Amino acid sequence: MRGSSAAELSADIEERISLGSLRPGDRLPPVRVLAVELGLAPNTVAAAYRRLGERGVVIGRGRSGTFVASRPPVAVPLEVGVPEGLLDLSNGNPDPSLLPDLSMAAEALGRQVVLYSESPIDESLAAAGAEWLQVDGIPVDHMTVVSGALDGIERVLGAHLRPGDRVAVEDPAYASVIDLLGAMGLVPVPVSIDDEGPLPGQLAEGLERGAQAFVVTPRAQNPFGSTLSVGRAVSLREVLAEHPRVLVVEDDHASEVAGARVNAIGPGRDRWATVRSVAKTYGPDLRLAVLAGDAVTIRRVEGRQRLGPGWVSHILQRLTAAMLSDPKVESMVQTAAGVYRDRREAIAQPLRSVGIEVHGSSGLNLWIPVQDEVGAVAGLRDTGIVVRAGARFRIRSAPGIRVTVASLNDQQAEDVVTALTKVLHPSDPTTRSG
Repeated sequence: MRGSSAAELSADIEERISLGSLRPGDRLPPVRVLAVELGLAPNTVAAAYRRLGERGVVIGRGRSGTFVASRPPVAVPLEVGVPEGLLDLSNGNPDPSLLPDLSMAAEALGRQVVLYSESPIDESLAAAGAEWLQVDGIPVDHMTVVSGALDGIERVLGAHLRPGDRVAVEDPAYASVIDLLGAMGLVPVPVSIDDEGPLPGQLAEGLERGAQAFVVTPRAQNPFGSTLSVGRAVSLREVLAEHPRVLVVEDDHASEVAGARVNAIGPGRDRWATVRSVAKTYGPDLRLAVLAGDAVTIRRVEGRQRLGPGWVSHILQRLTAAMLSDPKVESMVQTAAGVYRDRREAIAQPLRSVGIEVHGSSGLNLWIPVQDEVGAVAGLRDTGIVVRAGARFRIRSAPGIRVTVASLNDQQAEDVVTALTKVLHPSDPTTRSG
């Protein structure tokens, strides 16, 4: 490594990450060791690490040292894909065959020209999006459009929080949310979950510890697959009522294909937002989500958006509006939700019948607790199946593996059950139900 100042050293480390000579998860040299090697004061090296940490490029783990973040906010070489011949159940993607053909709605685009002075939300999507959200009791007095669920979460958090602020987040959580918090300099406060959603007592503890926001997934929780129940939603609202200024962000990334209804906990609060994406229903490349929330939050999001991209393409908005209003597309989405449900159950039911604990009542993924993530992933790979180790999703929760079932056919499901049963033998107490 090179550098005669904290700025130069941090830039050198970042460049090495971009070039791939430092990889996500790699441990950086101890401060004093690197200081001696470079002839710098330890405080200079510490300042470089601190700069990188504030941007989420590296993560400090106490006495264990400083490590490159699992997904640092810099350009890094693309990950090597799954080798040919292996069954990939690790990617979290929807089944392409269940996505509507976007050309079905292409005629709705017309030849309308949008100029800089136009509203950030197209009239057609404002109407269709409002109806889409109101079905689930979500107020639509204040709405806008963002470029996907994560874009919406980042913009809402950025509208209210500053580096160093604490954010309560499900544990396990969607890995990209954890990465996003790190990149924004926000501190995650883990809240344990079960099949009905976050545990109210854990949320209360997190709020008492100073969390100023709560990011929650009401259905298709990734990776756990939980669905926020009516009773759990009531309990969480009661906890949040004691903290009226806490921001609640609901990540409805899977929308209808989750196969479950939404029990929202944010609407009616001083600060809240619901972001509903079309990525899993219409395809990830559409890059669009509808965002509803309180007046201040929506104004701030639109104001900051105006200083950057300005708005989400009205072409994409009109295309989405046409899809939302098309009964044929709605039927396809409902069919997809049913197929995903059947594929979840084709894996979960046989495993549960032999005593293996499986979580996942909605969405595209199943979460299976294991004692040894590395061993389970390696054992399944030896059978020709690739799954995702739970370490990427966990903060302090117990080990597990995430299995994406979205594209499984019947024969593959039988093979996966056989492989999982073999690798996760029910004699292992950590895989027993209860």
